[in-house]
Amino acid sequence: MTRFNANDALADGLVHRYLRVDGQKIHCAILGSGRPILLIPGWPQTWYAWRHTMAALAQNGFEAIAVDPVGTGYSARPDAGYDTGSAARILHQAMLQLGHAHYAVAGHDVGMWVGYALAIDFPEAVERIALTEAVIPGLAPAPQIFVPPADNIFLWHFMFNQVLDLPEFLTAGREKEYLSFMFDKWSHRRDRVAADVYAEAYGTPGGIRAGFAYYRAIPETIRQNLKRAERPLAMPVLAIGTEFATVDAPLATLRPHAADLRGEIIPDCGHFVMEETPEEFNAQVVPFFLEGAAR
Repeated sequence: MTRFNANDALADGLVHRYLRVDGQKIHCAILGSGRPILLIPGWPQTWYAWRHTMAALAQNGFEAIAVDPVGTGYSARPDAGYDTGSAARILHQAMLQLGHAHYAVAGHDVGMWVGYALAIDFPEAVERIALTEAVIPGLAPAPQIFVPPADNIFLWHFMFNQVLDLPEFLTAGREKEYLSFMFDKWSHRRDRVAADVYAEAYGTPGGIRAGFAYYRAIPETIRQNLKRAERPLAMPVLAIGTEFATVDAPLATLRPHAADLRGEIIPDCGHFVMEETPEEFNAQVVPFFLEGAAR
């Protein structure tokens, strides 16, 4: 499920670590050495979504740490703890166990939610942060119900995934078909997305339930974020959208909440930016993190 293939750069250097944080197993894939960067994937993906970025960061003197957040991939799937404050605290403790009291962060999709919470809750640890392809509950307006079909394709799952029990019932044994719909509709360069890897991960016991749990925790995440919004992000922030998905929404969401913000929209790309256009994405994030290393 989570191997680099023969064409992936620096495959021989990849190390898998399994940590225990508050009794929960947390899986990290680590590549390279140098200043640490925590990479947080979103739904419905795993650490593997960062494989191209990991190689680019490692080649530029960083230690790239792609994590399976709680409930994801090879990490534990507890019944609770999916609000972004809880998820962020677990990841911070994992970084401390790896020996990193200070680190940079990148987050995609739900990983953008968690990354924001991490940066606000642990500003002494997070040196800079790149966030991509999401809006943040509590900072952005709630999605509307009555929208054009082209917009609804990116919104309908917010309500469906929050319903108790029914999503598991309807997707049981059909996790691949359900997630494939997302990959088909949200991507622009579909052939570049490792959908089978993610479908396999979420098709294992508890996988789809844990994915839904992040959405079911949105009310608590919003409650937390309304308090977080009282203070701005103190570190440099890079916000990235894509032409065929969120466009400028990440930048617009973060503009009132970051003192040092820059943004970019990557053309000819859908939601799964790290896989669809890895060279263009890396051309934004690697210099951003190198700038921090130079300081």
